[in-house]
Amino acid sequence: MKTTRKLLIVITIALLLFSTKTFAQEDAPKGPEYITVTTMHWNMEYKDFDKDTWIAVEKEFLDKVTKKNEYIVGAGFYWHRYTPDNREVVYVQSFASWEDINKAGERNNELIEQAWPDEDARDLFFKKQSAYYSNFHSDEIYATIPGAKLPTAPMDKEMITYVRVSHFAFPEDGTQKEFKELRMEGTKKIIHQNEHIKAYFPSVHAWGADRTEFVEVFYLDSEADLDKMFNRSAELVKAAWPDDDARKERGKKMGKYFTGVHGDYIYTFIPELSK
Repeated sequence: MKTTRKLLIVITIALLLFSTKTFAQEDAPKGPEYITVTTMHWNMEYKDFDKDTWIAVEKEFLDKVTKKNEYIVGAGFYWHRYTPDNREVVYVQSFASWEDINKAGERNNELIEQAWPDEDARDLFFKKQSAYYSNFHSDEIYATIPGAKLPTAPMDKEMITYVRVSHFAFPEDGTQKEFKELRMEGTKKIIHQNEHIKAYFPSVHAWGADRTEFVEVFYLDSEADLDKMFNRSAELVKAAWPDDDARKERGKKMGKYFTGVHGDYIYTFIPELSK
């Protein structure tokens, strides 16, 4: 995607690693290590907007470029459902390493020239693609951390994607060991046991505006499953720590690692446009 390629040129490694070194460890599960998130916005002045045509245009790029790019582990589009800005279109890519982010950009350029060898045809395609978006976009990079719940079935249908963005507090009396143990215990006993959560991916800030960000992404079958997920999680918390005092003490320990401020965002996952 044109806007995504802009990101790949401007990254510098020096801006990376505070959150990554603190929270992403060597025992992280094999899989993507980095996630790039490009938040774009619909061009509200585009009079010829058509959902099916937009999907067809992006699918052409997906099939001819993204799916053939060996450095891109996964990619997908997400539409605004309940967020502060109804114009949002979020494009997410995952990579096996930091180096692969830059390699993917170079490979994209090669594949683009192969897919549209005629310069006029190439310009026409990207003009058609970019017409759907405003000029403004933002980019973030996150590092994956242990605790993901992988889907057990193909994600071949629209799904609800609930995103919770919390903020680290970095307490003076906290330790990496304690945080890791508390988080993983809760993840295994609650998130992994919650049948309404079909997939779960946690990550931390690696490059972007806010180094305190802790991002959790939950995939659900339907909007109705949101309440079911929260109710089931509450049941699992009580089952895991039946003693009230012990449960409160654990919550106090975990709570010191966060500011108490978080944001909630709900998107729709578009299966036709995923790798």
